[in-house]
Amino acid sequence: MKVLKPGLLTTVQDIGRTGYQKYGVLASGAMDTVSLRIANLLIGNGENEAGLEITMMGPGPSFHFSKQTLIAVTGADFTLRINDEEAPLWKPVLIKENSTVSFGPCKLGSRAYLAAAGGIEVPAVMESKSTYVRGSIGGLHGRALQKEDELNIGEMSALSQTILSRLSSQLGKTGICSTEVVSQPRQISVIEEESRHSGAGRKAICLFHRRIKNAFYEEAFRVTPQSDRMGYRLKGEPLELKAPLEMVSEAVSFGTVQMPPDGNPIIL
Repeated sequence: MKVLKPGLLTTVQDIGRTGYQKYGVLASGAMDTVSLRIANLLIGNGENEAGLEITMMGPGPSFHFSKQTLIAVTGADFTLRINDEEAPLWKPVLIKENSTVSFGPCKLGSRAYLAAAGGIEVPAVMESKSTYVRGSIGGLHGRALQKEDELNIGEMSALSQTILSRLSSQLGKTGICSTEVVSQPRQISVIEEESRHSGAGRKAICLFHRRIKNAFYEEAFRVTPQSDRMGYRLKGEPLELKAPLEMVSEAVSFGTVQMPPDGNPIIL
């Protein structure tokens, strides 16, 4: 596949690079792991196979596929077009050779995932193909995709070949074919929303004035451009401690809120 337009930020991502944080290497990986896993499963890939993460806005990226390919696009509600014909999301889609896949405006959400049967063929770095842009490792040359970049697609699994074979017989003049199978993105988003919660960590109790603790839960914060896969840096009313304090660095869980000296929290 060849990149015709790279979009705002398009990177190669898998589920992530785990086990190397103690060396200062981020886990990286897809921001929406559920959507990437579903995209892979829809076309017969393993859940952790590398795909493309398309970020934030449209008109987004476009790609040229030189060979017949089985793809799936999940995640944010982008307008997806194949050879100028609108194509479905959250379904396996077979496209003919010399097809162009393009992403239009994003109606809802922030990131979409494009998986191709066989996965994106890039070298694994520290057991992952995920792009860590700040560290310049993983993905394609450790960076976001650029115009004219070319990516190879790996060998299909037996399941992918079965899906492709069944769809090939239905491939008409339009050059695309899909199935009636569809996942339930609305239900997934509801489950994720209901699973979110927050609570004070064992080291946070009594460190903040009551007024400041209330402000954290009730006031609005802005996500700043300094955010990345390591965390969302927020800007708002500074959250001040009762007294200066430096804690010993330790392991944190997903979603931990870190409070740096300037009082602007970081959601890890």
